[in-house]
Amino acid sequence: MPREKKQQINAAGLRYSFQRRSFLLGAVQGGVGLLLAARMGYLAVAENERYRMLAESNRVNLTLIPPRRGWILDRGGAPLASNRADFRVDIIPERMDDPKATVEKLGTLLSLSPVDIQDLKDKLTDSRGFQPVEVASGLDYDQFAAISVRLPDLPGVVPQRGFSRFYPTGPSVGHLIGYVGAASAEDYEREHIPLLVTPGFKIGKDGLEKQFEQTLRGEPGARRVEVTARGEIVRDLETREDVQGNAVQLTIDGPLQDYAARRIGLESGSVVVLDCLTGDILCMASMPSFDPNSFSDGIGRIEWKMLADDDHVPLRNKVLKGLYPPGSTVKPMVSMAFLEAGLDPEETVHCSGGLRVGNRVFHCWNRRGHGTVNMAKGIYQSCDVYFYHFAQRLGMDVIAPMARRLGMQEEFPLPVASQFFGTVPDPQWLKRKHGREWQAYDTVNATIGQGYMLANPLQLAVMAARLATGNQIMPRMILDSSKPQFQSMNFHGNHTEVIRNAMYDVVNGPGTAGRARLPIDGVELAGKTGTAQVVSLSVSGGSSGPWKFRDHGLFNFFAPYDNPRYAGAVVIEHGGGSGAAYPIARDVLTFLFDPVLGLEKLYELEEQWGGTPAERMAKKYAAYAEEYGIDIPRPPRNPAVITREVDAEARAAALESPSVGANDGVRPVENDAEIPPAGTAARERSNTAAGSTTRRGSQ
Repeated sequence: MPREKKQQINAAGLRYSFQRRSFLLGAVQGGVGLLLAARMGYLAVAENERYRMLAESNRVNLTLIPPRRGWILDRGGAPLASNRADFRVDIIPERMDDPKATVEKLGTLLSLSPVDIQDLKDKLTDSRGFQPVEVASGLDYDQFAAISVRLPDLPGVVPQRGFSRFYPTGPSVGHLIGYVGAASAEDYEREHIPLLVTPGFKIGKDGLEKQFEQTLRGEPGARRVEVTARGEIVRDLETREDVQGNAVQLTIDGPLQDYAARRIGLESGSVVVLDCLTGDILCMASMPSFDPNSFSDGIGRIEWKMLADDDHVPLRNKVLKGLYPPGSTVKPMVSMAFLEAGLDPEETVHCSGGLRVGNRVFHCWNRRGHGTVNMAKGIYQSCDVYFYHFAQRLGMDVIAPMARRLGMQEEFPLPVASQFFGTVPDPQWLKRKHGREWQAYDTVNATIGQGYMLANPLQLAVMAARLATGNQIMPRMILDSSKPQFQSMNFHGNHTEVIRNAMYDVVNGPGTAGRARLPIDGVELAGKTGTAQVVSLSVSGGSSGPWKFRDHGLFNFFAPYDNPRYAGAVVIEHGGGSGAAYPIARDVLTFLFDPVLGLEKLYELEEQWGGTPAERMAKKYAAYAEEYGIDIPRPPRNPAVITREVDAEARAAALESPSVGANDGVRPVENDAEIPPAGTAARERSNTAAGSTTRRGSQ
C-alpha cells in the first residue's frame, strides 16, 4: 500500500497560522470593545437623565402633600365645613409585611380601644391594596412621635401632619353638606391620578362636598426628603406648599340651620325657610341626621349599626328625598285654582260633617260639621266638605295645572345629586300609570292632599312663597349678590290677597293653628296646617299608637303677613298631626326675628330632651357600645379653634356683643330694613287658646 504524504510543518507555516488566528481574535475583541464603548456612551449620554433620576430616587423620597379643601361658608361667611390641623396615622395595606402584628403594635402605641382595633381590622379586610386606611386622627404630638421613630419596624404605616375636615355643627348639616372619605377603587378608575391614592387625601362622598369636589379640592403640594437605604429620613430637601381649594359660599344662614335642626328635637322631620325677595334657601334642616365628622374619619361598626337600626332613617335627606301626602297644606293652592277658574270666594256650601260622593260618604275632619262655609272659612277652618263640593264641580283639570305652577312636581335647579319631585295626579297620569279612568273619589282625595298626591318639603315651601308674593319664586343655594327679577304668577284681581288673608286667619284668627302666633310685636305669621293620613283608620287612629302608623304633621307659612319676606315649610313624620309641626315653625321664625328669645325656648326643650343632637347621639352610642359588650365611651373630639362660630348661639352672641357687626360676617337677618328690627319682641309667651286640632283631616 502506498504511504500517505505527511504535511510539512515549518516556521513560515506556523507564523502564518498564528497571525491569522491573532487577527480574527483581535477583530472579535475589538468588536466587543466597540460595542461596550457604544453602550457606555449611550448610557452616559442618552440615558443620563434616566439613571440620574433612578439614583436620585434611591436617595430622595418624593411624596405628595394632600391639598387643603376649600371651606364651605354660610351666607355670613362663617364656616359650615372647614379644616383643622391634624396629626394622623394611615396604613397602606399592600406595603405591610405582617398586618396582624402591625395592628397590635399600633393599638399599644396609640392606646386604641378594643372596638377601635376591631374597626381597623374590618377596614383592612375590606380595603383595596393601594387604598390608604386611616388608623387614627387628632393625635397629640407624643403619639405622633412614638409612631415616627418606629417606622423601620412598621412597614406600611404612614404618620403625617396635615389637615382634616371639620364640621362645627356636626349633625345639623349632615344631609346638607355631606362628608368626605378616602377614594375608592371606582373613584381611581374614573380619575386615574396619584393624588387619589395619597395617604390622608379625601374626596367628597355625599352632599355638597361631592357636588363641588373639583372646586373644593385644590392643588397638591410635594415634599422631597433624603433617606437611607432603610427608608429613614436624613433631612428635608425641598417642600412645595399645597394650594387650598376655592371656597363655596351658600345662601344658608348657619345659625338658623343649626337652630332649626336642634328644634326638631326627638321628632323625625325637616324644616325649610326661603327668602321671598331672592329665593335664597336660608335653612334646609333634616333630622335625625348623622355626624359628618364621624363619616369623614371613617365610621365605626357600632356607630353604623346605631344609625342603620334607627327607624327614623337618619341617613335620608328628608328635605329633598322625603315624599309625603301634603294634606290640607294644598287647600290654599286649590282655592287659588278655584279663584282663577272663576269661583266667587263668597259662594258657600253647608258642611254637616261629610259629603256623599257616589256610593260613599267622605267625612270632614270635624264630624259635627262647620255649618255655612265660604272660601276663607274653608281655609282657616280647613273644612274638607267645602273642597269636596267645589272640586267636583270644577274638576281636577283645573287643580293639577295650578299645583304645578306653584312648584309641586317641579325639580329645582340646585347643586344636589338628586331630588324626588313627587306626583300631581290628573286623569292623563292615572290612565298612563295605572291604566284606569279617573273617578270622582280621586278628585276628592287629591283636593285635600291625599291619594296619589306627593310632595317634598322644599316644594311646599316654594308653594307658600309663590302664593304669598304672587311671584314665581325660584329657590337657589349658591350666594349671589345680584337680586333676581322674578316673573309674576299673573293671578287675577285680588286673588293673592284673598289667599293671604285666609292663611293669616289660620294663625291669628279663628283658625286651626292659634298656638303658632309669634311672641314678637309687629310680626304676624300666616300659614296652613296639614295632617297626612298614613294608614287606614281601621289600623290606627292617627294621633296615637305605634309611631310608624301615626299621621304626618305639616305646616307651610310666610311672614311677616303684610309684607312677606320669609316663607317655608315644616314636615314631621308620624308626628300625630299638624300640632307637631307648627310649634316648630313658630320657634324657628321667632329665632329668625329674635335669636335670644328663640334660644330661651330651645334651651328649655333641650333640657327635657336630654341635650343637643350631638349630646344625645353620644349617649345613644354609649348605650349601643355597652349593649354589645364594649364598655368604652366614644373618645371626645377636640373641636378646632375656628375664626367664627356658626351654631345657633353665635347669632345671639353677635347681637349681645357691641364689637360684632355686619362687617364681621355674622349679619343678623332681622336687621334688614324691610322687616321689624330686633329688640321689639314681646317677652310674654302667647297662651292663645284658639283651637288647634291634630286629627287627620284637621289641618
